[in-house]
Amino acid sequence: MNRNRNTFMAKREDADVEWFVFDAEGKTLGRLASEIAKVLRGKHKPTFTPHADTGDGVIIINAEKVETTGNKEGQKVYRRYSGYPGGQKVIPYRVMLERKPTFILEHAVKGMMPKKSSLARAQLKRLRIFKGTEHTMQAQKPTKVEI
Repeated sequence: MNRNRNTFMAKREDADVEWFVFDAEGKTLGRLASEIAKVLRGKHKPTFTPHADTGDGVIIINAEKVETTGNKEGQKVYRRYSGYPGGQKVIPYRVMLERKPTFILEHAVKGMMPKKSSLARAQLKRLRIFKGTEHTMQAQKPTKVEI
């Protein structure tokens, strides 16, 4: 039996982490979040390995200018539960967009990562979201991405 022993398996040490800047202005929430999740996981690279952290860092600017399609702006809600009776809080999308626009993108990207894994948590640490056009990550020399 002839076995191929040349299968490439990337390791975390081999990964060169680059940083990319995404502008959320005028972009659809879900489509933007899926592209960001792809970059965080490293699926845009030919060396993608599902069990290794070979992804890149992502900086998002203009988080408050992200858009939704259809009636989601009036219907979408964010729920959280404290664990106590009557402790469920329901916050509409519009209110969340005013209070914490960065949470909306963070929540969407987190939902597109593999669930409950230490790998996903490590990859999400390289996600930085900023309100407005300025960010504090110039030292990483990020590349601007147009989608």
